Amino acid sequence: MAFAEYEVVVERDAMTVYRFLQDGLNLPSWREGVRKVELRSGAVGAKGAVYQQTLTGPAGRPIAADFQITQLRPGAEIQFQVVAGPARPHGGYYLSTEGTRTRVRFALEVRPKGLAGLMDFMIQRTMKAEVAQLERLKEVLEARPAEP
Repeated sequence: MAFAEYEVVVERDAMTVYRFLQDGLNLPSWREGVRKVELRSGAVGAKGAVYQQTLTGPAGRPIAADFQITQLRPGAEIQFQVVAGPARPHGGYYLSTEGTRTRVRFALEVRPKGLAGLMDFMIQRTMKAEVAQLERLKEVLEARPAEP
């Protein structure tokens, strides 16, 4: 099993952060390597929504990494499951209010099957890099005007 998590504190309220993260169409604005995201089924940001996502893979080749929103708790939690692609991690964003700021934790977990289990080290390294992109999320959100 591979697991990675990362935390940042964003100078925005929890609902602002939650609404931004809830909309999968915002991913390219803060996650490097996301080439394209489109809503495939369901409503934007709703439980059960499926997003077709294309990532930049090894040697710059496109990789499918479609995901489905599996759990929502407004202002507190968004969970998803990758449903297409070579790795199928389960992940989530977990928010907690700290005054006018929000602590955001991004966690990913995957249980590689078959031969993919032999690449556990590479999967772990990739997941660590993915969750560390929360630093970019912080930059993007704090550069936007605060919501009234």
